[in-house]
Amino acid sequence: MSRSKDRPGRGGLRGWGGVTGMAVACAVTAAVTLLPLAHHNGGSAGAGASGGVMTADRTRAEACTEPEASLPASGSDGPNIERIKERGKLIAGVDQNSFRWGYRNPESGALEGFDIDLVRAIADDLLGDPDAVIFRAIPTNQRIAALENDRVDVVVRTMTINCKRLEQVSFSTAYFQAGQQVLAPKESPITGYDSSLKGKRVCSAEGSTAYEALEEKSFGALYKDDFDGTERDPDRLTVPNQLDCLVRLQLGEVDAVVTDNALAAGQAAQDPAVELKGKDPFTTEYYGVATKKGSDDLVARVNKVLVDYRAGGKDSAWMRSYEKWLATGLPGITAPPAPKYRTD
Repeated sequence: MSRSKDRPGRGGLRGWGGVTGMAVACAVTAAVTLLPLAHHNGGSAGAGASGGVMTADRTRAEACTEPEASLPASGSDGPNIERIKERGKLIAGVDQNSFRWGYRNPESGALEGFDIDLVRAIADDLLGDPDAVIFRAIPTNQRIAALENDRVDVVVRTMTINCKRLEQVSFSTAYFQAGQQVLAPKESPITGYDSSLKGKRVCSAEGSTAYEALEEKSFGALYKDDFDGTERDPDRLTVPNQLDCLVRLQLGEVDAVVTDNALAAGQAAQDPAVELKGKDPFTTEYYGVATKKGSDDLVARVNKVLVDYRAGGKDSAWMRSYEKWLATGLPGITAPPAPKYRTD
């Protein structure tokens, strides 16, 4: 993170122990950004998809009215699943800096969180071993590219299902419901996603639905670029990784962050000086497991995993993971979102 030493507006870090906290936060972000996304030797994650499948997917995306509807669940194998089995490892694109979703335990160094639990459930179903996973940490703005370039088999990284993304990747059924919300210091006059954002510097991650929301309606917020009269920093307001926004908020370089309430709740837990603004999220979004476009056998199999993962009511694997990682910051959720399936 390069910054001018003379840039105005820098305050001390809120809730992270000053300079030490900043170093830790930046180190975590750098680790994600710099982790190599080398090509694996298992061939294309989407190989074997016919031109007919690709055409059907494209037609569906263009006529998209219910993006959360996915392929029916199936326990059958296919070319993409066979490749994973031959390799003996599932390669999963994840986050390692989203507290409670996908993050590195500072003591053990192990990846933990709600998304990580789901990855292990997929590996257990495909390979009979929840630890048969190669985790590849990828920035927010590289999730789709990692799939398109066969660097990962799946992306499980708080990735919202929407019509635009269906033109580039395939999705499982929804495994979590979230929504966009504003994160700001507790003492801030910002009250939510409303006119209180006018003239405020608002940070979001490149390639995120938060940035798309701001493009659609910004309430006069500064969110694309920041020009202070002396220098232009195109990465100050639009960043590769969502955690970078929290660091900039703590430095006083931005006034607020727009992101998923699920991620923001984890960040508020990390820093007691910030809070979610507004009573409720201003969008409704669903997270899905993403695969390379046309990987129908893998999508259907992940949907089968999710059927099992949701089963059991309060004793389901989904609820156990929710209670462990998310219930404190996002209380009151009694069940996962119900799956929707395509009928075409």
